Amino acid sequence: MPKVSEEHAAARREQILSAAQRCFARKGFHATSMNDVFAEAGLSAGAVYSYFKSKDEIIVAMAERAVRMIVPFLDAVLAEEPAPPLEDVMRRYTIQLQELAAGPGSVAPQVWAEATHNPALVPVVTANLRRMRDFWTGIARHEQAAGRLAQDADTEAVGTVLFTMTPGYMFGHLLLGDISPETVERGLRDLRRS
Repeated sequence: MPKVSEEHAAARREQILSAAQRCFARKGFHATSMNDVFAEAGLSAGAVYSYFKSKDEIIVAMAERAVRMIVPFLDAVLAEEPAPPLEDVMRRYTIQLQELAAGPGSVAPQVWAEATHNPALVPVVTANLRRMRDFWTGIARHEQAAGRLAQDADTEAVGTVLFTMTPGYMFGHLLLGDISPETVERGLRDLRRS
């Protein structure tokens, strides 16, 4: 039997993850069966199971994929000199979240909820959430160094508060549909002026 190239394997994994994401976005994790994923992907059970042993493995891979997609943005923002102001970072960040919400991020709230009672998801979800919180703590430190945040401010606490806007924005964007990056930017700017 010929070996499958790495490129082919990566493409097949992406095909399965994209199909699962569409199913989960339509029906939710619990109402989606593996048969639904097979049909959506246009693949046999054996083809899917050769990449993922269970629906939990698919969900874990989806969570990892969403974070891999945003990490380059996070790293690039933290490396910018001079450090951009918070309002600009938040606007650009929420644009990234909106783009993710059109694909893998559309099931992020389901992944977060599932992780509260599914031990298989806890390690990857908590690692991903910590990565996001660390990003915002880094932004708080940049704000402090630029003189836009008080020198005695607790950057860990500020980073935590900023981090909590991630799930809020995702839920608001997906469910209300009327929250924009520009609104968030304007709101932060107005908060600073008060």
